[in-house]
This record gives sequence, C-alpha cells and structure tokens, in this order.
Amino acid sequence: MSQHKPNNLKVFSLNSNPELAEKIAKAMDSELGECSVTHFSDGEIYISIDESIRGDDVYIVQSTSEPVNDHLMELLIMIDACRRASAATITVVIPYFGYARQDRKAKPREPITAKLVSNMIEKTGADRVVALDLHAAQIQGFFDIPVDHLLGSPLLANYFIENPDYSLEDVVVVSPDHGGVTRARKLAEFLKAPIAIIDKRRPKANVAEVMNIVGNVEGKHALIIDDMIDTAGTITAAAKALGEAGAISVAVCCTHPVLSGPAVERLANSNISEVVVTDSIYLPEEKRIDKIKQVTVSELIAEAILRIHDKRSVSPLFVEEFKGMDNGHNED
Repeated sequence: MSQHKPNNLKVFSLNSNPELAEKIAKAMDSELGECSVTHFSDGEIYISIDESIRGDDVYIVQSTSEPVNDHLMELLIMIDACRRASAATITVVIPYFGYARQDRKAKPREPITAKLVSNMIEKTGADRVVALDLHAAQIQGFFDIPVDHLLGSPLLANYFIENPDYSLEDVVVVSPDHGGVTRARKLAEFLKAPIAIIDKRRPKANVAEVMNIVGNVEGKHALIIDDMIDTAGTITAAAKALGEAGAISVAVCCTHPVLSGPAVERLANSNISEVVVTDSIYLPEEKRIDKIKQVTVSELIAEAILRIHDKRSVSPLFVEEFKGMDNGHNED
C-alpha cells in the first residue's frame, strides 16, 4: 500500500471521534495536526491551532454526534479559526451528520434544521463537505459547495461476504421502512440476495408499530439494514416481526450507531443475533456489548481525502465494493 504524503495537506481532529481521526491519519501514513479544544469556566469553547496552516489544504474530522450542539459548535469555531489562519481550502469531514432527520417540514411551523446546519457550515467558511450515509441524500443539495457523499453499504457488505459464519444463499435483505428501500437494494446487490420491506406506521417520534412484511422471509436469514440506530425501537420491533414471520435468524447492520436512551438494552434483550455498525460515531465502552461489531470507515475516508487533494475522481468509491486504500492514480 503505497501513497505519498502531500506537504500542504493537514488533517485535524476535534472531540467527537478522535479514535477514528487517528485511524484516518494512520491510513494516510500521516499524523494529525496539532490543535487543542478547551472550555472557559462558563462553558464557552476555545480552540487553538498549534501549528501554521497558511496556504494548506485543511481537513477537519468531526461527527456532529452526542453532545450534538457542543460538537457542532466546535466544528464551526474550528472552520472560522482555519479561515482566519489563511488556510488555502477547508474541507469538513462529517462521518455522522447530526440534525439530518430534520430535513423537511412534516407539519406546519416546523424548522428544517438540516438546512440551517448546512447554512452555518457553509457561511462559516467551509469549501467542501465529505459526508457518510446522510439520512436523506437530498441534503447534499442544502449546500452550495461541493459535497462528496460516501456510502457505508460496501463496507457492511464486505463484513458479511468475508465472514465464514454467514451463508449468503438463504439471506434476505430487509428494509425497516419504505424510505430505506434504495439502501436495502444496494446491499442486496452486493450480497446477490432478495429484499423484503417492513410496512410500518409511526404514531409518534421514536415509536414504531410494525404493520406487515412485504416479501418472503420464511426459512431465511434476515439482514436488516438502516442508516442509523437511535433508540432501537424500530429495529427491535422489526426483528420480532421477522421472527414471527418465520425468519431463521435476524441480524442488523447500520452505518451510524447513535444508540441513545434504551437502545443498547433493547438490542441486548432482542432476538437480534448481531449488530454490525461502523465507527462513524465513537462508542464508549458501556455501549460495546458482545452483539455489536464495528467495521472502520477510516480507509474509505482516507482514500476520499487523498483523491480530493490530488484532484482525482471520488466517484469510484461510490460504486465499487471498497476493499482498501488505492495504491495508484489510475481511474476506471
């Protein structure tokens, strides 16, 4: 795996997921830039960039995960600091984009907060955004700067393809709702498997009622895919319904393990055999139960950064099964 280390490329990590940022830098055969994030006694955030970035292409790695507002504010302050320090370009790498579920007005007098956050990132001075599995792909259009939207499904597919414990002959990929059918179909294409859909009604936020299953799951190993697991109510209800419909086993995969509130307890007590997630969000030790397996997105993001910096196409990362870092400069 050979790659060069551009002199004018700097990758910085804030506080949301330094573990992932370290892996990204390692995959690039580089080191993270020096910066510090501290707080004044009243809670105000202070950021200091401890090396020159004048004329450099800066990449800031920060998921806007819990605590969402703190991490978002850190990101905005860091963008401002980089702009004032004369960085040539500022690319924001957001493995998990918080507020993405507030992407439309579902009823009168509601905000579209995903658009507000997009505006703040752009107006503060970001030149480009690299995101991973946005909750709604159209959020790319909320920005008037380039957005590279990476996909987690090839990495999740690789986990199941390369895992000897899984026989893909009897697998059916399940979307937990109608909105996730495109995501499920993408994974099904990788696994060469059929799909099924959970037809559900949601009476209120974070409460899902399963209605029925579209497709055949009897005698199959069901694999549910979603972009995120928040409170795990939808996923565990879907898993229960699949079991009752005759599925031999139920596994779950998602890109973003939000896992808020009772999520970990619900997953632990469910009929789900395994939960495969990425490291887009940092998981503290108390959430790393045996059922949860993590695959890293670090090499995917590192490859995207190098391609952007070298002014090469990023599109091969969207359409191919991602097996690791590219060691050349040839495009398909």
